[in-house]
Amino acid sequence: MKDMKISTQNILKELAKNYPDQTSFRKNVIETTAKSMGYTGKDFYPMLTAENRVKIGTYDLSALLQTVEVDNNVIDIAPAAKMQSIVNEEKTFAKADPTFVPWGAFHDLVKMIKSEMFYPVYVSGLSGNGKTFMVEQACSKLNREFIRVQINPETDEDDLLGGFRLINGETVFSKGPVLKAMENGAILLLDEIDRATNKIMCLQGILEGKPVLVKKTGETISPAPGFNVIATANTKGKGSEDGRFTAASIIDEAFLERFTVAIDQKFPSPSIETKILNNHMSKFGAEDADFVEKLITWADIIRKTFYDDGVDEVISTRRLCHIAQTFSIFKNRAKAIDLCIARFDEDTKSAFLDLYSKVDAGVETLDTAEDNYGETA
Repeated sequence: MKDMKISTQNILKELAKNYPDQTSFRKNVIETTAKSMGYTGKDFYPMLTAENRVKIGTYDLSALLQTVEVDNNVIDIAPAAKMQSIVNEEKTFAKADPTFVPWGAFHDLVKMIKSEMFYPVYVSGLSGNGKTFMVEQACSKLNREFIRVQINPETDEDDLLGGFRLINGETVFSKGPVLKAMENGAILLLDEIDRATNKIMCLQGILEGKPVLVKKTGETISPAPGFNVIATANTKGKGSEDGRFTAASIIDEAFLERFTVAIDQKFPSPSIETKILNNHMSKFGAEDADFVEKLITWADIIRKTFYDDGVDEVISTRRLCHIAQTFSIFKNRAKAIDLCIARFDEDTKSAFLDLYSKVDAGVETLDTAEDNYGETA
């Protein structure tokens, strides 16, 4: 068979497909089949040998057809049967964080996970408002296995479902985090899913909660009870019109449609955020209730201005926690704020610092804070 032309092999395969219970063929059947595929006499004549002829105009191709079947098995089936599949058996669980304060959709998310239904959830919201943290802590509360996959523009099927790896000199198929989560009945978090390209379309069938054929091995993976998919994103999958998230892509509508529900996560209320910030202050041993109150007021004013299109930047809950941590090191309010908003452009940074000086009349000016950097370090 190896010496036979590819075109001849293709004709044999077509005959086997069209006439599965037949091994002897009239010449006109062979010729018609070949021509329907765009081939000519030189492609099918190698079958019409004296050795294969059983009577005038009829040829027994059983030997050649058996070879075709063997070759098909070698190409399509044997590797799947012989290929060893492995998976990382280590289970991962999110740890409870004492700084976490339940709010927003947290209790709804806990109910969804606790139901153990396959119930894909899409969580969107501005950066730094606790989307991923909320999912982690919901899984921690329920002691559910939690597998997080960080999505980026390079993420592909190999990263998600798995691929061939060379281990101890042997090629094996290593199952990826998605298949592992399916088999373990774990919660799969697809973090920053709007950073992906169309390569994540390999997950489309998985988002239906049905068994999935792994085409690289021929193996069928069925989701264990409790398996669920939760995705987080800064956008709703339509891209970022304001240019804040330039890496955010437009997600295929058919892909988005497979999520049962969507949660639009806002920033926490001032009362909730006060609890969060106080917890972080305690964590870093820098309790200062007055500073917390001033920070919350400051951030709230900036957010309202942001939503009214008055400024292009916003102070996130994560940014406030970073300020609390920095304050625990330097014990200087102005310096902590200055360092944590230094990534903004100079005009925005100056405006934010000026606003804080109005909120907290007792705080050092920026110039004074800078003068004291050497003393407080």
